[in-house]
Amino acid sequence: MFCFQCQETARGTGCTVRGVCGKEEITANLQDLIIFHCKGIAVLAKTGKAVGIDRIEKAGQVITHALFTTITNANFDNEALVACVKFIQSFKQGLLSSLGSQLPEGIHDSALYLSDDEAGFDEKAKTVGILATENEDVRSLRETVVFGCKGISAYAHHAAMLGFEKKQIYDQLVESMASVTEDLSVDDMVAMVMKTGENAVATMALLDEANTTTYGHPELSEVNLGVGTNPGILVSGHDLRDLKELLIQTEGQGIDVYTHSEMLPAHYYPELKKYAHLKGNYGSSWWHQNKDFESFKGAVLMTTNCVIPVRKNNTYADRLFTTGAAGYPGAVHIADRHDGTAKDFSAVIAKAKQCPPPEEIETGTIVGGFAHNQVMALADKVIEAVKSGAIKRFIVMGGCDGRMKDRSYFTDVAEQLPRDTVILTAGCAKYRYNKLDLGDIGGIPRVLDAGQCNDCYSLAVIAMKLRDAFGLSHINELPLSFDIGWYEQKAVAVLLALLSLGVKGIRLGPTLPAFISPTVLNVLVEKFDIKPTGEVEADIAAMMAGN
Repeated sequence: MFCFQCQETARGTGCTVRGVCGKEEITANLQDLIIFHCKGIAVLAKTGKAVGIDRIEKAGQVITHALFTTITNANFDNEALVACVKFIQSFKQGLLSSLGSQLPEGIHDSALYLSDDEAGFDEKAKTVGILATENEDVRSLRETVVFGCKGISAYAHHAAMLGFEKKQIYDQLVESMASVTEDLSVDDMVAMVMKTGENAVATMALLDEANTTTYGHPELSEVNLGVGTNPGILVSGHDLRDLKELLIQTEGQGIDVYTHSEMLPAHYYPELKKYAHLKGNYGSSWWHQNKDFESFKGAVLMTTNCVIPVRKNNTYADRLFTTGAAGYPGAVHIADRHDGTAKDFSAVIAKAKQCPPPEEIETGTIVGGFAHNQVMALADKVIEAVKSGAIKRFIVMGGCDGRMKDRSYFTDVAEQLPRDTVILTAGCAKYRYNKLDLGDIGGIPRVLDAGQCNDCYSLAVIAMKLRDAFGLSHINELPLSFDIGWYEQKAVAVLLALLSLGVKGIRLGPTLPAFISPTVLNVLVEKFDIKPTGEVEADIAAMMAGN
């Protein structure tokens, strides 16, 4: 195996024996094969459109579903991955049949290869992984596109689950995935990276529309951190529709529902927070789940990525359920919806009723709900605070959390920033500082949490609206700095989105992506002034000086 898609990749270069995330070689190989077939579907869909056979939207939907299963910490269940391979091969066979004799010469092998033999899956996977592209710089640009597409797929999937889809998004997803099979010039590959970033912006905007149309605009909310006396279900991951359907099915059942990690922002949405048995948020970010799930005592539902392997000394394996793109060996998987019906969470509910109430690990409340609509409701107050000098600078510290000790950098920055700064955040990176007592500025909290990593679009909207309010020509002219923590491929999509918007001077950490070659990094530095996080004091001084 060779995998370098996440921030914790082994030795900062690539996992070659077993993933730091815990995935085995066979799992990595199956995921490589899924990506290989997604490239093939993209090539065929693009070819079909050129000859008048347009199934590109359906192809985009299939690619979206398949790529989501390959995101870091999403699916460790090899049986589920084999089923995914068979499904996308079947779809690809249909595209091949539709094209028939209209296939052009020299079409990429990913578009043609099919196998019914599972042993053939493993053998083929060993030849089509990341290292199949020998040139380091070409590989770097291609994988940047692929990883960006993985993040886009996650966002597009969530929007589609709420009935929001756009053909243009699927078209660009297909074009991006097909491009990595082509011998493009460096300039054309860089341009495709930027197109992928533009597609990330469009997809996050669509997801924002889907969430706010369905659940209302997030609003300023206090979230309980303690526990009740009823048995509970702990929901982790990112899928709000799964949570809503679970809340409906548990109403009046004597069960409390709690959020974990990236599900915390569910409490900000009017259509979700209205359920009295949505009791509160339990625990911390995703990598604490071995401890959090253990002490929770009740049933646990993983709705998307951010699953980590169950340790031998953990006892929650028989209380763990997965659904959607998530999968784990031995966990009961809740089937997808069919014909518009809700998922059936009766197995999760039955298990919860057999369990004791959660163990209390903290008390108090936490404040959030500062997506773009809520922040703009405070716009006059914010603008006046900036004009008066009460707020000197905004620091965007969104993104991902992770296990590395040097991620304490983000806690240290939050604690040491001058008291006249405001932190804008989204994603689980906030768990590094969102429970600190950082105070407020004239009633404006110094940490404004916009929501999930899915909600990073809100941060861009806030920046653009502040730009307009101050009569500036670009968000780079705002008293605004980006100090981003990254971990997986949704963060890559967010980064590409920011670059496509022309944002410069982004600090990224705790390490730069292993898939960015030195040559490609030089391009990013020259064009966008992207830089690694450094020493806390020096970074704070530079950001306060606008550098």
